[in-house]
Amino acid sequence: MHIGLSDGYNNVHPHARCTLDNLMFGTYYNSEHRISTYVGKTFYPVDKNWTLEYGLVTGYKSADVIPLIRYVNDGWYVAPAYEVGGKYGVVLGWEHKF
Repeated sequence: MHIGLSDGYNNVHPHARCTLDNLMFGTYYNSEHRISTYVGKTFYPVDKNWTLEYGLVTGYKSADVIPLIRYVNDGWYVAPAYEVGGKYGVVLGWEHKF
């Protein structure tokens, strides 16, 4: 779900990820109906009830490479979003892992 942004965004993001320790690499079909690739790290707090993912991602219209940050808790996630033209919003979602 894209909150505070225009309509027309893709809400389903199939995605493949490789995780090595706290490093992550992957690709997904993004909100703008384009392919994105990313690299980053996952921060695991001591209690491990949630994680914070951060890194760099490609495939968006606003820039060739943009920062990514995502808070994840029990499959649910929230991430800031930027729309071309200067509008900011939030992406809320649920991730099912196979």
